[in-house]
Amino acid sequence: MGNRNSNFKKIMSTIKNQFQFVICGTDTDIGKTLISSFFVRGLNSFYWKPIQSGIESETDSQAVLRLTKVNKAKIINEAYIFREPVSPHWAAEIDQKVINFNLLNLPNVDGSLIVETAGGLMVPITRNYLQIDQIKQWGIPVILVCKSGLGTLNHTFLSIEALKKRNIQILGLVINGEKHLDNPRILTEFSGLPIIAEFPYIQKIDSKNLDILWEEQNIKKKLTSLFDF
Repeated sequence: MGNRNSNFKKIMSTIKNQFQFVICGTDTDIGKTLISSFFVRGLNSFYWKPIQSGIESETDSQAVLRLTKVNKAKIINEAYIFREPVSPHWAAEIDQKVINFNLLNLPNVDGSLIVETAGGLMVPITRNYLQIDQIKQWGIPVILVCKSGLGTLNHTFLSIEALKKRNIQILGLVINGEKHLDNPRILTEFSGLPIIAEFPYIQKIDSKNLDILWEEQNIKKKLTSLFDF
């Protein structure tokens, strides 16, 4: 039944010419929120961060709103916000909360939807349920964010292997950071996945810069071809 529902969602998404996918990363502090902002701005989409662990100067949802300047109604409230910047399973225990998986069901929105995960693929949401298990349950494809420099090959290939093992569709890669002369090539050669965007280091990120990069790299056309619209 779960697979039928997932396939139905994908079909409906295609019919409506809408994009629904998960942004996840190969490591911590990889830039998932920045890349989520990039897609939210470019597609004028809804954004959802189901679990926020750590509340410092701003939440990830607040950062996306600030960077994208989309209508505030398109920033969907988190299912859970925990105080400590640690793995969701432990953050929930510290706050004496029990995670209800029904609250992690995908929201029903009239438009495109970008979902940003809490941490990496293998981060525990509870003590017997990983982030990648929830991604599988959602049944929508993934865009994997990886860094451009040293260490990215091992982390990225391991992440791809974990996703493929569970038959989770990977749309492609976004490489975040200063331009590397060889890593993009070797990533595509070994994985067979397209690079959707190479996001360079920019000292000051704002909506104008996001728009320039979106048009320069022709992201909408790439996504449309990947979704077979």
